Amino acid sequence: MESRFENLKIKGTLMNNSLIIAYKPPFISSNAFLSKLKRKYNAKKGGFSGTLDPFARGCLIVAFGQYTKLLPFLQTTPKTYNATLWLGAESKSLDIENFLEVQPTAPLDLWRIRDVFASCVGEISYTPPAFSAKKINGIRSYKIARQNLEVALKSQVMNVFSLKLLSYNHPFIHFQAKVSKGAYIRSLGEIIAHKLNTKATLSSLERKSEGEFEALPNAEIKLNAFEVLPLQELKLDLDYAPLVANGAKIQLKNLKNEIYKVKFDSFFSIIQINDGNINYLLNRIHYAHTL
Repeated sequence: MESRFENLKIKGTLMNNSLIIAYKPPFISSNAFLSKLKRKYNAKKGGFSGTLDPFARGCLIVAFGQYTKLLPFLQTTPKTYNATLWLGAESKSLDIENFLEVQPTAPLDLWRIRDVFASCVGEISYTPPAFSAKKINGIRSYKIARQNLEVALKSQVMNVFSLKLLSYNHPFIHFQAKVSKGAYIRSLGEIIAHKLNTKATLSSLERKSEGEFEALPNAEIKLNAFEVLPLQELKLDLDYAPLVANGAKIQLKNLKNEIYKVKFDSFFSIIQINDGNINYLLNRIHYAHTL
């Protein structure tokens, strides 16, 4: 992990603006976990990167204060997961939370599993699980599914960058998947099971990383929010500080039409330059020197 990550467990109270990598434990929703962190660090405002299923554990990028506005700018793909697929098990939610039954299945040849894995790499069409945070007419899908009502979600596309077989100890297939944003590993497990002509459900799921952000179990890792922004830094003279702070109209010539990050002594901003004109995407974000 690069030097801009500090592999230290946070002690005490965080500043109002903070960005951390947290490790969500299993059997708690991402929102409930965020609420615990907000209470722990006495933070009023908080947000996180991509939602983790309640039964899943692992990497969750959490922001407090103004830094919640930075989340859309972070590079959080590919997302890497380790998962275990339980052959013969059936669940309404494709995990172990809404279990139905287990049927015995015959052991599989390793070559067959590897062939199926190879066929799943690339862009694949899938249907999100009924027990998911997708919305139907403004209502979360899982709330409808919990009432035993029919859920009809539209087919979507996920990109599977790689799919690696870690081990096979019948009836459990342990694998690692690197996928695009918005992908559901439960749905990927369902596709794998279908291609193997069997039923299956995930018995474990861990998100190892989001982009270059890797979590440590039972710890929160502090991030330098400015440094981890995947944007080119634009260095401006201090004379520009009050102008940028107040969102003044500025012309900067001979610069590419791009999105830049710019830092002054006490704050930083994200700006977009178009034909020399500045558009402020995020302005006057307090810079925490202690991170």
